[in-house]
Amino acid sequence: MRPLTRITNKHLLPIYDRPMVTYAIEAFVNSGITEIMLVTGGTHAGEFLRLLGNGEDWGVDRLMYSYQDRPGGIAEALGLAEKFVESDKLAVILADNIFGQSIAPMVSNFSNQSIGARIALARVDESDHLSNLGVAKFDVDKIIEIIEKPIDPPSNYAVTGLYFYDSDVFEIVGRLTPSERGELEITDVNNFYVSKGLMSYDILDGYWGDAGESIDSYYEVNDYVRENGANK
Repeated sequence: MRPLTRITNKHLLPIYDRPMVTYAIEAFVNSGITEIMLVTGGTHAGEFLRLLGNGEDWGVDRLMYSYQDRPGGIAEALGLAEKFVESDKLAVILADNIFGQSIAPMVSNFSNQSIGARIALARVDESDHLSNLGVAKFDVDKIIEIIEKPIDPPSNYAVTGLYFYDSDVFEIVGRLTPSERGELEITDVNNFYVSKGLMSYDILDGYWGDAGESIDSYYEVNDYVRENGANK
């Protein structure tokens, strides 16, 4: 996303008529999730506070912030929310993921799920695009592995940036070892649940775009939201 991200955090870049992060906030609030922790880092963290404040203007009942002081990966960022979540179940959304439809059905499905994890999958037909994503491998209709950036994608179903976990996730994060790039990977968290037979999923019926994947995808998401809106 450079050079755009030299001057601000990518999640503060505009999608159509407002900052990108507000679509993630809206997705949660519209689905009934109104207690939120925002985890960020870098030199622009204070801009989120200036934008969102205490969250009241965005429909949030309780908005907390945590600072990730190094690029340690999504799973490390998740671990920073442990004291906020305590023993509750939780949802995680990467703020550059834009959904055309409401995520409320997935939130409801997870609310009715007693243990384990749940992820949202999106069908992607372009194999070159799939090779830049995490892709689900199936045995019939059961996920048996999530493969990150596969050379030969095992299916057409990509893992989006929307995850649901029980409170055991923090113990799992604590056991992780850094990947080759020195980060704690969310795919390792998801594959742990897969290995225990505790991973469920929903397949999105509608649009999904990753506005932070590249400049081209950023503008593609902008075009979609301008014409169709989001979180409907």
